[in-house]
Amino acid sequence: MLSRPPSSVIVVGSGIVGAATAYFLAERGIDVRLLDTSAPAAEATGAADGAVSVASKRPGPIMTAALKGVALYGKLADKGLFAGAFKRRSTFIVAISEEECAVLDAHSAALASAGVKVEILHGVALSRKSPALSPRARMAVEVHGEGHAIGYQIVHRLLSASGIVVDRNTSVEGLSLVNGGKRIGAVVTSRGELRADAVVIAAGNGSARLLGLGDVLTQRKGQLLVTERAPALNGSLPGAIMSGRYLLSKGSQKSTHTPPPRGLGLVIDPLVTGQFLIGGTREDSGSRETTDIDAVSRMLADAVDLVPGLSGVRLLRSFAGVRTAVADGLPIVGQIPGLENGFVATGFEGDGICLGPIAGKSLVQLMCGDEPDLRLSSFDPGRFADCGVAA
Repeated sequence: MLSRPPSSVIVVGSGIVGAATAYFLAERGIDVRLLDTSAPAAEATGAADGAVSVASKRPGPIMTAALKGVALYGKLADKGLFAGAFKRRSTFIVAISEEECAVLDAHSAALASAGVKVEILHGVALSRKSPALSPRARMAVEVHGEGHAIGYQIVHRLLSASGIVVDRNTSVEGLSLVNGGKRIGAVVTSRGELRADAVVIAAGNGSARLLGLGDVLTQRKGQLLVTERAPALNGSLPGAIMSGRYLLSKGSQKSTHTPPPRGLGLVIDPLVTGQFLIGGTREDSGSRETTDIDAVSRMLADAVDLVPGLSGVRLLRSFAGVRTAVADGLPIVGQIPGLENGFVATGFEGDGICLGPIAGKSLVQLMCGDEPDLRLSSFDPGRFADCGVAA
């Protein structure tokens, strides 16, 4: 661990996690250099669904982190930093079958036990609250106090407020170690060696190569859709709509079945623009440059089945993102084993928008000797024996 707070830090990766880390470092007056192989929010952050949500989480470290993440968004919105970029709204998890009703009953109880405000809606109460839902909807759980944010907008706010200019198109080729391999002496880049008191690896999928975690960090693809504006229909949805099946796709409920190569879970989010964001898939292979007609058609059919009014709304765009997943399902946040000035924050998969700011803040607190807002023990890089940097 650092003997004193650093006066300078290099952050590798300018997605939401790296940008948040840089922001909270700069807020303390620490000199920050932020590097990226391409541009800010160019990868997973720019192709995310934007959920700032605990709705799909089950009790445990991720739910605890998500609760703190949502709370931090609210504070930063009230402070002005995220004002207009963070939309407060509920999430409605909807069941259309008896099996999904049973899942929702158990899940709502789990959420409530963790202190999440939930409300179970049936029949007339449900149709009044969300009249655009299909009559097939048998019940819904309203999860209060949620929100939505566009990843690249949040990154822009963080970088603008901190005055940090990203070193774009700067690839990190390796880390040069000193003091018998116990300290990062320099970051070796395509533009030469750079030095700072500490280094943070927040490079998403690029973190695997730098930290020797090729067997731990994997790429997981998600396809999403954006519709044209439909203000009347958009206004009739009081929050995001999530199908009960999404819980299984996200892994929030225990299942005896092996996850399929492609998981499908429906979320329909009414955007502030009057459009709808519809997602998404969870795939263990595939390029972010491609979407496919099978996934798109199935998502659209499911969306219309749950919100029939969408049948008259045109699809404008389909796109995909590749997120970084961890073998045990938990992100990696903390000090790199064996390196007194090396830190990492990666592996947030589909939760990066929600957890990015709170993770960045907590990592900076750790680096500066303060008690982190998040308990980072569950996310400790040391739980993987191979995590480190080759000399």
